[in-house]
This record gives sequence, C-alpha cells and structure tokens, in this order.
Amino acid sequence: MSLITEAHVGKKYAIYLPKAVVKALGLKEGERVLLRVSGNTLVLETLQDPVQLALSGKKFASITPEQIEAISLEEQASHAKGSP
Repeated sequence: MSLITEAHVGKKYAIYLPKAVVKALGLKEGERVLLRVSGNTLVLETLQDPVQLALSGKKFASITPEQIEAISLEEQASHAKGSP
C-alpha cells in the first residue's frame, strides 16, 4: 500500500499523524514507533509489543512445562557448582 500525506510540526516539535496514516498502520494510542532519519528523510516504523507478539505471533517452537523445569534445574545446578 502506498500513502502520501502531509503533517505539521506542532509545539515542542510534536508531529501529529494524520488519521489516514494511523489507520493504515493500525496504530493505537500509547503504542511505540521507531523513527529513523536518513539525510532529509524521516522513516516511521511500527514497533510490536513483545508480549503481544509472543501471544499472537507465529510459533516456531514448543516446549512443555516439564521441559522448562528440567532446563531450569540444570541451569541452577551449573550456577551452584560455580559458586564459592
């Protein structure tokens, strides 16, 4: 999708995004964005909340609670051996 629109710089250099941009990006109040400056170009990218991404993102591995417990015990044992 391509969208070109203008915005203005307000008080304290705030940039107010036009409603069309907010809708196109699916932004909600309070969400974070990444701003990148290259020459005289400003690029705005959406940042996904890590928790929301973990809940709704594509799953590529699975682990059971028992496996988590076994790994945790192994890690604790290895750290305990290295303690004075």
